[in-house]
Amino acid sequence: MENIFTSLKIKGEIDVSDSALTLYSHDASLFEMRPKVVCFPKDTEDVKTIVRFVNENKTKDPTLSITARSAGTCMSGGAIGSSIILDFTQHMNKIKEVEEGYAIAEPGCFYRDFEKRTLEIHKIMPAFTASKEICAIGGMVANNSGGEKTIKFGKVENYVEGLKVVLSDGNEYETKALTEAELNEKILKGGFEGELYKKLWKLISENLDEIKGAKPDVSKNSAGYYLWNVWDSKKRVFDINKIITGSQGTLGIVTEIKFRLVPLEPCSNVLAVFMPDIKNLSNIVNEILPFNPDSLESYDDYSMKLAVKFFFDFFKQLGFFGAIKLGIKFIPEVLMMLSGGVPKLILLIEFSGQSDRQVTDKLISVREQIRHFGYKMRIAHDGEEANKYWKIRRESFNMLRKHVKGKKTAPFIDDIIVKPEHLPQMLPKLQKLLKEYKLIYTIAGHAGNGNFHIIPLMDLGSPISADTILDLSKKVYDLVNEYHGSITAEHNDGIIRTPFLTQMFGDSVVALFKQTKEIFDPNYIFNPGKKVGGTFEDIRKYIKKNNS
Repeated sequence: MENIFTSLKIKGEIDVSDSALTLYSHDASLFEMRPKVVCFPKDTEDVKTIVRFVNENKTKDPTLSITARSAGTCMSGGAIGSSIILDFTQHMNKIKEVEEGYAIAEPGCFYRDFEKRTLEIHKIMPAFTASKEICAIGGMVANNSGGEKTIKFGKVENYVEGLKVVLSDGNEYETKALTEAELNEKILKGGFEGELYKKLWKLISENLDEIKGAKPDVSKNSAGYYLWNVWDSKKRVFDINKIITGSQGTLGIVTEIKFRLVPLEPCSNVLAVFMPDIKNLSNIVNEILPFNPDSLESYDDYSMKLAVKFFFDFFKQLGFFGAIKLGIKFIPEVLMMLSGGVPKLILLIEFSGQSDRQVTDKLISVREQIRHFGYKMRIAHDGEEANKYWKIRRESFNMLRKHVKGKKTAPFIDDIIVKPEHLPQMLPKLQKLLKEYKLIYTIAGHAGNGNFHIIPLMDLGSPISADTILDLSKKVYDLVNEYHGSITAEHNDGIIRTPFLTQMFGDSVVALFKQTKEIFDPNYIFNPGKKVGGTFEDIRKYIKKNNS
């Protein structure tokens, strides 16, 4: 077959070098999938050109498809594909507007740069991830990300006010929440966009009870297409952004994002609780929640040990003096560990407010409420001291990926969630399951939401790795379903969870997901095998065969 990519002409770069294809074969998941070409679009016109190119050449090469990618930090395999990769970080990374109540930026913009600009006006988009120093906003929208502040502010879906999206006809459209009258007007206009709205409205309205019943009974979810969020029957509003957000680039390619911003409270601080075991985790969480903290996060002893062992990693980020200051801040914890051992779990409870006194009073109230557990606790003296705990929480996965030799981080049950009130029953069952497989793993997450990131370390070169992944996943997801939770709260479906959507939602709801995909993307040109159509064989096929 001739190389059809020689006829693809864009203003940006096209790279078919072995080094580029190898680099873009990976994201932060346990998979490897080699693309055919990597494109770096300069602007929306380039994106439209690439979509039209795929449409025109799909009959010549049925494997043609497009996978949009920004920072490549996806843990589910959502940012890799076997055909065309679009990397937005090179050119489509601009912050276009930052105003009092909103900001507009391109998908390749790193969140760290976006946040710096919004903080200049004392505003923030609060649904940032623990990996906020390395992720980009396009991926945050694609995965419907959440993080430390989700317990108070919710996920990215709550802050997307508008999008620009190139759909499968090769044209760019602006999407926003529509009144019922505006929806009818859109449908009457016809054309590709009008037909899309007409079909989507028909699908939702005719299956509304089933769709509403499919919504997971948890505070956050990234599984499936969020059909239950599109039509607000009380406000009479139809918002297509609610389904594009979290769709992992399978419905269209986002070229611009308008985020709603919220005020940043000037003062914040944390209470750190050092737990010698996790048997009372669910009980302590349920005692803290009524105080409405901004964050209720956790990480385990393995993460703490990694931070101590590889402390010099922080020199690269903070510089010599910054890292030394961070090290000095940890002297009380080092002394505590020398006297009482490394705690099994560190719980971080954060409050913010208009004054330091207001914040401290909240932290003292919580501390007094949970004092009966008998755990060692510490209120940070200032923001710098509080930051030391966040540094470990945010960097634990990166340190695992970089430093554990001989085994590979294997995120496959890394994002389960149940309501916090179910934790006393659910956690012991989960621990029993993990013990059966004799896995080494870290556990961190958003304890206040009942959302845990469990990252096993595995030898992916072993022939039994795939069997373990599939078998343990099924058992863990059965347990999650028992408590009406979700198999993914933040990290999305990708390659690793798409085949399990039937287990979570059932055949008829998954059939509605398939219809949704085909309304937007009838030829399956956008990121195939994610959200719809992925198989267990895909998981086996694309698992990395080495631990590098």
